[in-house]
Amino acid sequence: MTKLIENEMMKLIAKKRLVVIALIIGVLVILFTYAQYKTVQTQREKLGTSDWRTILQQQIIDTQNRLSSSRISAEWKKQLQISLQQQQYYLNHNINPSEPGAPTFVRMFLENSIDLFIPLMVMVIASDLVSSEHSLGSIKLLLTRPVRRWRVLLSKYITLCLAISLIVFISGVLAYVLSGVVFGYKGWQAPILTGFSVNESGLNTAAVKLLDTWQYLLMDFGLVWFVAIVVGTLSFMLSVLIRSTAAGMGVMLAALISGAILSNMVSSWHSAKYFFMVNLRLTDYLKGTAPPIEGMTLSFSLIDLLVWWAAALFVAFLFFTKKDVY
Repeated sequence: MTKLIENEMMKLIAKKRLVVIALIIGVLVILFTYAQYKTVQTQREKLGTSDWRTILQQQIIDTQNRLSSSRISAEWKKQLQISLQQQQYYLNHNINPSEPGAPTFVRMFLENSIDLFIPLMVMVIASDLVSSEHSLGSIKLLLTRPVRRWRVLLSKYITLCLAISLIVFISGVLAYVLSGVVFGYKGWQAPILTGFSVNESGLNTAAVKLLDTWQYLLMDFGLVWFVAIVVGTLSFMLSVLIRSTAAGMGVMLAALISGAILSNMVSSWHSAKYFFMVNLRLTDYLKGTAPPIEGMTLSFSLIDLLVWWAAALFVAFLFFTKKDVY
């Protein structure tokens, strides 16, 4: 098995896709850092101060003004009301929700990348692990080796998991190193609140806990890694089922984009909560954001994604070990 994994890693490195992904992440981190810097500068110029309390009070006023509009939908109004309660809670407890520093930028970057950007990077790796063997005609040579098929596929899947872990690690490191040039590298001990939940009456703060930023980031990284593994496994299954890499990537891309759209449109379609793409934003539960469908919880989304992961892995191994490639 070790030799098989080494062989798969050599093939993955030879394609230089990890290098390309690292470059893409680096460029986007630079763009996001500049955008965040300009946003902070604009706020300071507008308010004439850098005091976070004044900035947060202005955000509360802006949210209240938006709530007074009659043109916003009921779902969006509920989201704004929850956001307003969270902002007021931070202000009342004298905690800055956006402590300046690279750790805060890393947290925001992960939370905004969990459902689309990082899954897209993972999909680039996973979608051709098996289908490329068909395209190159090397699948027959690979299966003539005195190794059982399930071991061949398992070596590919372990390689995929290692690559996914590396992508998540690269994302965190680049986000910290590059953003720290602008925002500084301090802030690991900055306090942050988690444990917010949403019920029928609004925001529930009974289970709110105060954590250091580094503790919160560990949870963020764990959830991002889990989502990446699930999406990677689904892409891996498509790579086994569909011989065309482009077709497999197209299917997965359509699923991810539709998930981003559905998350904003399916509040009344309760059965949609079982779709994997609606459950990808796991970090929203840490922040206390209202779920796309009422009744969804972190436990529900984790179990739902776990079922999709197990089903995809089962189908991939069953099809690969049974299909005729000759």
